[in-house]
Amino acid sequence: MDNLALARTEILQVADAVARDKGIARDEVLEAMEQAIGRAGRAKYGHEHDIRAAIDRRSGDIRLARYRQVVETQDEVENDMAQIALRDAQALDEVLQVGDFITEDLPPIDLGRIAAQTAKQVIVQKVREAEHSRQYEEFKDRVGEVVSGIVKRAEFGNVTVDLVRAEAILRREESLPRESFRNGDRVRAFIFDVREEPRGPQIFLSRAHPQFMALLFRQEVPEIYDGIVEIKSVVRDPGSRAKIAVVSSDSSIDPVGACVGMRGSRVQAVVQELQGEKIDIIPWSSDIATFVVNALAPAEVSKVVMDEEAGRIEVVVPTEQLSLAIGRRGQNVRLASQLTGWHIDILTEEEESRRRQEEFHRRSQLFIEALDVDDVIAHLLVTEGFTCVDEVAYVEMEDLAEIEGFDEEVAQELRFRAQSWLDEQQRQQDVQRKELGVDDDLADMGDFSASMLIQLGEAGVKTMDDLADLASDELMEILGSDALTIEEANDIIIAARAHWFEEEEEASEIEPREEV
Repeated sequence: MDNLALARTEILQVADAVARDKGIARDEVLEAMEQAIGRAGRAKYGHEHDIRAAIDRRSGDIRLARYRQVVETQDEVENDMAQIALRDAQALDEVLQVGDFITEDLPPIDLGRIAAQTAKQVIVQKVREAEHSRQYEEFKDRVGEVVSGIVKRAEFGNVTVDLVRAEAILRREESLPRESFRNGDRVRAFIFDVREEPRGPQIFLSRAHPQFMALLFRQEVPEIYDGIVEIKSVVRDPGSRAKIAVVSSDSSIDPVGACVGMRGSRVQAVVQELQGEKIDIIPWSSDIATFVVNALAPAEVSKVVMDEEAGRIEVVVPTEQLSLAIGRRGQNVRLASQLTGWHIDILTEEEESRRRQEEFHRRSQLFIEALDVDDVIAHLLVTEGFTCVDEVAYVEMEDLAEIEGFDEEVAQELRFRAQSWLDEQQRQQDVQRKELGVDDDLADMGDFSASMLIQLGEAGVKTMDDLADLASDELMEILGSDALTIEEANDIIIAARAHWFEEEEEASEIEPREEV
């Protein structure tokens, strides 16, 4: 195409060949050719002319013409070569109206070497743009698929993969540790992102993504493909270890056994693809405690204590199981925590027993000092599940009297002492709050306990304006993250700022007096 003086059939043959080779529409190639020939025409006749080329889609004939647009008056004509006044246009053809075009056929042009090279560059650029558009449209909806390709280049750990109809990038951080590729190697990977960029669509692959392993199991396990076995959660330490939680909708099918396969054939196929990554297949359970115990496999668990509000769970294991439960560098407990979505604390039976004894002693001592009772009564209260003085002060009388060794008189006296102690604590804290200079307006909000008000005062938050100036995370930092949720902190800050808006409204309602 160096001189672009092709026979008519050759024009169509070239368009067909380029379209077939690049995987784009034939019309897009012909449009690129038309733009290139039009540009060459403007280079010959003058760039001020509006010259366009048209290629007949059947015969291959090339028509070159100059276009002039009809405008209302001569004053509106900015370019005599591309525009014409309505009066002059109707002198040529009376049916012409404003906005119409007058066309004038031009003889075929014999392109020189430079003009031909320019035309060729236009065609190449347009074909490349069309190819990029086709690639983006084809792959943008394939995010989440596993694809296979041939390694085209490997530079500094980043691999360019030929997917036949496009090229993709497998970056070092998305590859498995210690795996390397050479030109010509076949590689399977997960499409996790497709971006449209000026240099063309960028297709990003990953072999470290958790969903890559999930899709490999889908390919190897018919029960997952058919929807009988469902993958509920997947976590990975790429190249080292992974955990996958599965559940079966058919009680007759063991989800773990289905994923393992006969003599481990199915799971081994996935392990080999992932360069020997160890995979723990976990039976999923709707019961969180059971799920956490399963997730910590192969470690054995003795006891589970849940704190649903904090999203934490304590797991007690025999001493000899501690290293297995935690795993090398904390890997096992970390993956189990990610799999279940709960923060997991591991304790040995000895640690749990020692902490339980310390807690028992601490609570007993609190009741001994606050209620002025002996250790027998204090121990009974702790054994019955009482954790603080507030619970003793406001428990039902019948529940307190039912404790072995107590009667109604003892129960009534304990409640009276508990309430008296709380009243004294409240009085002392109120005095401390006032000494810190915390306003009564802040105390009257009702959102803070007496101890919280003291914490605010010690942090310099003493007025409603001081509180209103805080951000929610600052308030949580002062009181402790366990004291408030982010939603509660937001509500308190908004309530503290309410008087600002009331003052603004009052100020806007005051009209200036007219001077007499």
